[in-house]
Amino acid sequence: MSFDVEAHEARLRRDGYTVIADFLSAEQIGAARAALTPHLGAHLGRNPFEGHETERVYTLVARGKVFEDVTEEPRLLSLLDRFLQPGYLLTASQAICIYPGEKAQAVHFDDGFYRQPRPRPAISLSVICAIDAFTAQNGATDVISGSHTWSGAEVDSLLGSNADGVGSTGTERGIEKHLRPMVMPAGAAIVFQGTLLHRGGANRSDAPRLAFTNQYCEPWARTQENFYLGVPRAWAARMSPRLQSLLGYNIWPPFMGQVTASHPLKSLQPGWQPPVVTQARDV
Repeated sequence: MSFDVEAHEARLRRDGYTVIADFLSAEQIGAARAALTPHLGAHLGRNPFEGHETERVYTLVARGKVFEDVTEEPRLLSLLDRFLQPGYLLTASQAICIYPGEKAQAVHFDDGFYRQPRPRPAISLSVICAIDAFTAQNGATDVISGSHTWSGAEVDSLLGSNADGVGSTGTERGIEKHLRPMVMPAGAAIVFQGTLLHRGGANRSDAPRLAFTNQYCEPWARTQENFYLGVPRAWAARMSPRLQSLLGYNIWPPFMGQVTASHPLKSLQPGWQPPVVTQARDV
């Protein structure tokens, strides 16, 4: 099936989100589930936002070849290219398993921790991909169409002021009537702007809902996950050049990201040591 990037771009600009129905193949769904199985079943969320009945697996990009592949999926990147500046970065990569009994997450927008006033262009874009089919009962992502263009005052009038950017349940303000569940089959993915209001839904079913999310940000923005520390350099050295760039092993002109005045890719070479170490030997 051909990919109509213009149509997806138009939906992203108009509604704040679009759905790629065939983002994962059946083989990739199986590979993702198999790669995640050893990491699930031990660590539920630590607060209501993470979800006390929700499990998250962080630094997902380094937990299986399937996750490397989907992080640099060509159709997705061709869409991101239309919203973010060249050299954009992977800012977050995690699996999310919502178990039965989980309550709805607080409504929020993903780049709320960037403090620039709204309305503004998104500083990041997110993708949430269904490994299990999303239903209205099992915790499908809820979105508020068009909210990506709202001003800060409009957001506050619905959610209430929240200094930490995490959001609000908003039940007392009648927010439920604005939310639309993203019902979609396994393998489908929703791509949305970082300014779009959304939440993880409540799981009222009798089975878990497994998904993963990758988020991408402007090349000048600080990333949520520190992949330099989270992904061993020896592992990053084996990854593709595009993935290395997404993890930050690149320069945003003229010199943002340099390592002691050298290109960061040099740090992935065998035997590399920081110049402060090698130069100290000469003193």
